[in-house]
Amino acid sequence: MYEKDPLKIFVVEDDPAYTKFLKYVLGLNPDFEVEYFTTGKECLSNLHKAPSVITLDYSLPDQSGESVLEQIRSYDSNINVIIVSAQEKIGTAVELLKSGAFDYIAKDQDTKDRLLSSINHARNKSSLIKEIDHLKKEITEKYEFEKSIIGKSTTLKAVFQLMEKAVATNISVSISGETGTGKELVAKAIHYNSKRKNKPFVAVNIAAIPRELIESELFGHEKGAFTGAITKRIGKFEEAEGGSIFLDEIGEMDPSLQAKLLRVLQEREITRIGGNQVVKLDVRVISATHKDLGEEVKNGNFREDLYYRLLGMPINIPPLRERGNDVILIAKHFLDQFSKDNQLSKILISQEAQARLMEYPFPGNIRELKSVIELAAVMCEDNLIQPQHITFGSAKRPEYLLSQEMTMQEYMYRIIRHYLNRYDNNVLEVAKRLDIGKSSLYRYLKEMEAAGI
Repeated sequence: MYEKDPLKIFVVEDDPAYTKFLKYVLGLNPDFEVEYFTTGKECLSNLHKAPSVITLDYSLPDQSGESVLEQIRSYDSNINVIIVSAQEKIGTAVELLKSGAFDYIAKDQDTKDRLLSSINHARNKSSLIKEIDHLKKEITEKYEFEKSIIGKSTTLKAVFQLMEKAVATNISVSISGETGTGKELVAKAIHYNSKRKNKPFVAVNIAAIPRELIESELFGHEKGAFTGAITKRIGKFEEAEGGSIFLDEIGEMDPSLQAKLLRVLQEREITRIGGNQVVKLDVRVISATHKDLGEEVKNGNFREDLYYRLLGMPINIPPLRERGNDVILIAKHFLDQFSKDNQLSKILISQEAQARLMEYPFPGNIRELKSVIELAAVMCEDNLIQPQHITFGSAKRPEYLLSQEMTMQEYMYRIIRHYLNRYDNNVLEVAKRLDIGKSSLYRYLKEMEAAGI
């Protein structure tokens, strides 16, 4: 997308005859937008026009090419400066290239071809930088809290507040929550909103790696360290240098490796398997688990010292059943995304279908909701999802609901929420259906809002 943009070029040359030659050469490409200057001062005073390439004569009447190059680099190091000079001293060329010049071209019979080739290389470099910057901006926007994590419930807002505190420092973060609640999404949002966002985010699922390979996967190994180690390999910690490493399902880590991980976190350094070289680390650690690590410590399954080393900023992600109307917001988000990905016209969810979604406890949380909604989108007719299009698999809702340890008041709130969704938040209709006074219902609604239900 960037290659088709006009390439803005500044030519700084005080020799009229050579300027005429450059005008001919650069005029061969209609995509070049060229401005000509005879002094370094003129060029420097126009840098606000943001040229991508500057061809700079080494010998100018007002100042040296070295001085102009230094000032251009100080203004914007992404501007590609090509030195064009009658001098052919190798030492001068080397020093200018070390100082940041993109290329050094001698004025001879090959100037035309070399200059056009160098400008094209510079253009490709500029396009790549713009594309990388564009992708970084897209990633940052993608992981903005409000965009990447859908919901408006009080419980979720509490999570946002903790995340905002986490991004302001390098404190370790431990994320807990049931399977499918979006722990990795929270980890990515913290990373891409922190000062480390331009460095790697490396995710490792501890539970998915065989026990005998996990140490090599995390810390790397040297060639010949063990059978099959035919080359040197850096581990995930080294890959994440300067950025963040996400240790998912940390509760599944074998006790023998927990001691090694503790040492790495304490010393902030690793030694590859089979090696002696100590590698210093600057890595933020974000861990996650669906287990209660405090209980795992009590049961002797997880080291207490490692637990406190990882704890840092604890963030608990509430299950979907505790997030009230977020269920509908997330369902609509998944539905819009599915429609877009499959070139479908907009699909809506009927009030009755919304009520059915709100009744269900979603033991698989957001991951399960996504699956349910995508299937409903395929099964529905007339672009409207009805209750019969929503399938929850083998889960039995009544038994699940009754198995939850809730107070009578919490059950009552759940019933009120169900009726509010079923009757489109019509308070009068809900009060009539539940046979309670309107003022009582308003009081319950106020209590529910305070509780984030």
